[in-house]
Amino acid sequence: MIREITIGQYYPGKSVLHRLDPRMKLVLTFALIVVIFLCKSFLSLGLIALATVGAAALSKVPPKMILKSLKPIVIILIFTAILNIFYTQGGKTYFEWWEISITEKGVNTAIFTMIRIVCLVVISSLLTYTTTPTMLTDAIERLLSPLKVFKIKVHTLAMMMTLALRFIPTLIEEIDRIMNAQKARGADLETGGIIQRAKALVPIFIPLMVSSFRRAYELAFAMTCRCYTGGEGRTRMKQMKLAGRDFAALFVCVALTAGVIVLNIFFEAVI
Repeated sequence: MIREITIGQYYPGKSVLHRLDPRMKLVLTFALIVVIFLCKSFLSLGLIALATVGAAALSKVPPKMILKSLKPIVIILIFTAILNIFYTQGGKTYFEWWEISITEKGVNTAIFTMIRIVCLVVISSLLTYTTTPTMLTDAIERLLSPLKVFKIKVHTLAMMMTLALRFIPTLIEEIDRIMNAQKARGADLETGGIIQRAKALVPIFIPLMVSSFRRAYELAFAMTCRCYTGGEGRTRMKQMKLAGRDFAALFVCVALTAGVIVLNIFFEAVI
């Protein structure tokens, strides 16, 4: 399961999404996340799902890689579905025994919530799949530049956010390596109760913390040796400029938002 997590990874390519301005991609990603939560009917959510599939196709990221980003949340999807099925009541009753009942509204809400979560994860993953960490840092810094008025070190904040995102794959590989090393020494990480499994994770977390602090120190030392001074006087090799494709993507996002609002008005809400 650890190896299946692909959050924070970049997939090289020259697709339309890869060539979009990073600032526009950030804005559109957050906008689409908001639009997903605006969906109240299956038709409006279906429209967003189609847009998500279309964006994934345009990105030319292998479907296998996108599916890997969904594997870690399978348990969350199942748990969420179970909660909605048994605790949401209303409509036609499909099953009833003692105090347990499964109704039409519960099933619809469970399906609706699962599709919403999948769309959220895929859209968020496409941002990191199609944007390099460097460009993502520059985009965050540009978008947060108005905060400089309040004496906030925008570049430092953007660098921290990007480094945290970039080191997710590295830490995942480190966890997998430590787990294999502990298993080779006879550690049992897969059997026993919840308390026993929690105790078995202690030999993993301690080396992981030590390794993380060591990597952070080595990174800070390397940046210091290269005379890194932050955002003051810093130049960029690649300048970000909005192009026609960026405004076309913005128009599509606005059209999707309008479509979701219209469908919400004319069709019955699920939640």
